[in-house]
Amino acid sequence: MSDLKMGPVETRFAEIIWDREPVGSTELVRLADEALGWKKSTTYTVLKRLCDRGIFQNEGGTVTSRLSRADYDTAQSQQFVEESFSGSLPAFITAFTRRKKLTEDEIAELQKLIDQNRR
Repeated sequence: MSDLKMGPVETRFAEIIWDREPVGSTELVRLADEALGWKKSTTYTVLKRLCDRGIFQNEGGTVTSRLSRADYDTAQSQQFVEESFSGSLPAFITAFTRRKKLTEDEIAELQKLIDQNRR
């Protein structure tokens, strides 16, 4: 799962794809130039890297995701909890709430998730 990690610039590029997919590779070059100031070669290099990681695919000049933004976020969250808190969600929540108190709405939302997972 560590090969799914993206840096901040790769993430911005990925968001361009997720927001517009399916997107033609020519259009993607234009969008990356506008948003990131990238040349064609940089766009294709980064795209290839993300395709090799299994996040996107470029089939016949059309770029689509192999991993949705939600699935990517889920994988990153799971990896963070695993690496930083030995996989313990309660340990993560304890650490998180030491500095930021949960609102009543957040508590209700968490309780709803707990109740749904009990079933």
